[in-house]
Amino acid sequence: YKLSVSPEMDIMEYCRKEWRGNTPVAKRMRKGYEAVAQKFACIRRIRGDNYCAFRATLFQALSQATQLPTWLQSEDLTMLPENLLNKYDWIKQWQLKQKPGKKMGEISDEIKEYLMLLRKKWKNISEIKDPIEKQEACDKLFKNEEEEYSLYEALKFLMLNTAIELYNDDKNGRRVPVFSWLLFARDTSSNPCQLMHNHLNHIGHTGGLEQVEMFLLAYALQYTIQVYRLYKYSTDEFITLYPNDPEEDWPVVTLITEDDRHYNIPVRMCQETML
Repeated sequence: YKLSVSPEMDIMEYCRKEWRGNTPVAKRMRKGYEAVAQKFACIRRIRGDNYCAFRATLFQALSQATQLPTWLQSEDLTMLPENLLNKYDWIKQWQLKQKPGKKMGEISDEIKEYLMLLRKKWKNISEIKDPIEKQEACDKLFKNEEEEYSLYEALKFLMLNTAIELYNDDKNGRRVPVFSWLLFARDTSSNPCQLMHNHLNHIGHTGGLEQVEMFLLAYALQYTIQVYRLYKYSTDEFITLYPNDPEEDWPVVTLITEDDRHYNIPVRMCQETML
């Protein structure tokens, strides 16, 4: 039994424990944490197992959810695996973490269940009014390993669907965000099929999310992901937004990274900041 999201810890206390030395890197990290501490009082460590970007983003989104996002309300959501499979035969090569040998033809029902689970959990947590109760419900969900990984499978599938939409929009001459060109400009993901084979199928197994995939996650969730990138302290990229031109009405979640590989979450916004 491993904790997916550790209990709160004072952010500067955490920083002092982690970054003791006097190297330029340690000094930069301490400055970075000091800047975050202007806005947030505490940090919660996220378990690092190549799912940490999903875990940190989803935990933050659910912790502050007050309603079910429109795209999760859609009737078509549960039909998604079936509809995509009918159009794209290659999706049969989708890999499930829990069932690595199973092919997509047999698992579209399972993906459908994961999408329904995502909707159900999001709905239940967003309806909890009391902040302490809401936090407890999130903690409980992220202690249930089977449910947690099912939710990540749902997120990965939503990312694939978003990638397909963006790819088709671009092919049909519609405007797409800049990151979409970058996503498909990679040798390893020049189309959604390659993206699935070389990237999405590996997330959680052999690798985490690359930067350009953070944009894709943000688009799939219709959330702005704001990241304090501590090693970029005192540069323009210290606070990076995915996407960098977010929609006005997208909610914002905040993460912290020291290296663009592992993500933790800042919690307890300082009172002045809230005002």
